[in-house]
Amino acid sequence: MSDMVKKPIGIIGASGYGGVQLVRLLFEHPKVKIAYLGGDSSAGKEYGSIYPHLAHCVNLNVEKIDLDEVANRCEAVFLGLPNGLACDIAPVLVKKGCKVLDLSADYRFDNLDTYTDWYKKDRTDREFASKAIYGLPELHHEQIKQAQLIGCPGCYPTASLLALSFLLNQVLIDPSTVIIDAKSGTSGGGRQGKINMLLAEADNSLGAYGVANHRHTPEIEQICSNLARQDVAVQFTPHLIPMARGILSTVYATLRDPGLVREDLITIYNAFYRSSPFVTILSNGIYPQTKWACGTNLAYIGIQVDSRTGRVIVLSAIDNLIKGQAGQAVQCLNLMMGWDEEMGLPKLAFYP
Repeated sequence: MSDMVKKPIGIIGASGYGGVQLVRLLFEHPKVKIAYLGGDSSAGKEYGSIYPHLAHCVNLNVEKIDLDEVANRCEAVFLGLPNGLACDIAPVLVKKGCKVLDLSADYRFDNLDTYTDWYKKDRTDREFASKAIYGLPELHHEQIKQAQLIGCPGCYPTASLLALSFLLNQVLIDPSTVIIDAKSGTSGGGRQGKINMLLAEADNSLGAYGVANHRHTPEIEQICSNLARQDVAVQFTPHLIPMARGILSTVYATLRDPGLVREDLITIYNAFYRSSPFVTILSNGIYPQTKWACGTNLAYIGIQVDSRTGRVIVLSAIDNLIKGQAGQAVQCLNLMMGWDEEMGLPKLAFYP
């Protein structure tokens, strides 16, 4: 397919880990061409000087952010910016006719007061924000197709909600008993230099952070509440584990029907996700490992029932940078453009 018929796509915030994943995925996507890479802190640099492993194939410079220029050159734009910046940019781009996919938290919330409480930024775009669609395709497939603005989910919420959604939607668990124990690789903290991400600090160690106050908590609770049709509070504890990429989320909840067994849940999980090409339900006592998802847009889900405690245990493994970030955003772009949902998205892991 020639460049003449490929859709021009822009990435603002191209120098971060989310940005470089987008560059890799979009470079190999059969229906798009990268028309703009933007970012004020890296403006003027050759992209290959920031990521030398891409210099042989990505012949683009990072440009200073100019929204008129972006809108003139791009049909759709990914925003890979720190929280609190996209809400100043997205309204302008949408008004100029661009489809916008925001990878930050700015358009993930129905209630902007909740956003302000957790992210400490007052908002003046409430009417505009109300039109955003939460970009988890497994739950909002049809809405995403019609959207102009997508609030792409966080990595922890993606892994956790894929494990939880069916249980809440079908009223199979007591929502007040939900506990999420999740572990992420260090790339989840971004590319900025941070002491706790240094090899000497993180290697050979495992520790929790954001205990009882992690910013992804209200995002998870919002979607859980919508699914359960009642207010839901979850106990969410994230951990940093010394690997580059991947998330394993282990979810616990008390079953309403203690007579349910694992085989029952596997059958109905498969039915729930039958039209979700990136969700794999494991059987035969197999539980997911993050390595299986590395470099892919897949989510692996394993299920067990503890008849002794009456709890269900669901484990979900994803690549935090692909299904948890850039890959899911491209999945949403495919739906918005009317393309095959799977187009340009990897299903084969980097293994071993």
